Amino acid sequence: MAHRLGEHEPTCLLILDDSADDYKTALEKEFPEVVIHACTIETSVGSLIERTDILFTGKISDELISRASRLKWIQAKTTGLDALVNLPSLPKEVLLTSARGIHGPQMSEMVILLMLSLNRSFQRVIRNQDQKLWHRWPQRLLRGKKVGILGVGVVGEAIAAKCKVFGMTVYGIDRVKRDVEAVDVFLGPEEMAGILGDLDFLIIAVPSTPQTQRMIDAAVLSAMKPAAFLLNLGRGEVIDEEALIEGLKNKTIAGAALDTFQKEPLPPDHPFWEMHNVIITPHIGGFSDIYVEQVLPIFRENLRRFLLGERRNLINFIER
Repeated sequence: MAHRLGEHEPTCLLILDDSADDYKTALEKEFPEVVIHACTIETSVGSLIERTDILFTGKISDELISRASRLKWIQAKTTGLDALVNLPSLPKEVLLTSARGIHGPQMSEMVILLMLSLNRSFQRVIRNQDQKLWHRWPQRLLRGKKVGILGVGVVGEAIAAKCKVFGMTVYGIDRVKRDVEAVDVFLGPEEMAGILGDLDFLIIAVPSTPQTQRMIDAAVLSAMKPAAFLLNLGRGEVIDEEALIEGLKNKTIAGAALDTFQKEPLPPDHPFWEMHNVIITPHIGGFSDIYVEQVLPIFRENLRRFLLGERRNLINFIER
């Protein structure tokens, strides 16, 4: 149970992240009343966790959380909070906020990279280079292709905008229909089956929820055309991996680019590793070389509000 801080007891912030020192440097001058500790690995935290009021991290062990008796708020560096929400020892009264809204630029660029790579058989180019083979073939364009984006949130909107730059027709698929400039046709999930056979690309950008788990199953894959590609930058649980493996083996679809998986890291004996029509990336779609700069505005403003007592007015506050 978190307890009220003493009148003269300083607020303690623990930053647990690979870039902890960068965050600390950016915040300590602006918030001199906060004692900030920076740790890059859990083993260096030690007894600090017992004095921590605020935690900034992407993930943390339940063992540490079980000792965080003063903890009042966790600011996550990620959009998805599965790794935090599911911690058995996390008290219900601890506030949670996410970094939702920052990942559009990097994830939309990643989608374009993967679509171009799949569409132009770029893996084949790399394999040929390794073997010093000079083989040429016509390069397929994205221009004129049809793309379906499952999940039109902040990331989905950014993906749609970049797809339009390449001259693609964009279908947005989401529970909440709304006007999005870069989306040509907006559909509800129940209408998705009607367009699957027309799509050249289906991009998954939804979180894992009871409604989306294994949503991409054998029936969905069978409805897609054999020349179509599947991209997943959402959550691994959204795909029935066994059905996808069979679909790729049987050439039900042409290929897939996967950034998230049901089990991560992807086990070395997983069939995806051996498939030439699959691009595997190690859950890096949301990363960027300016991640600290992207997260800081949210964290800085939330920290200001928290210290002023505006604890139910935090940006990206998560109801639990």
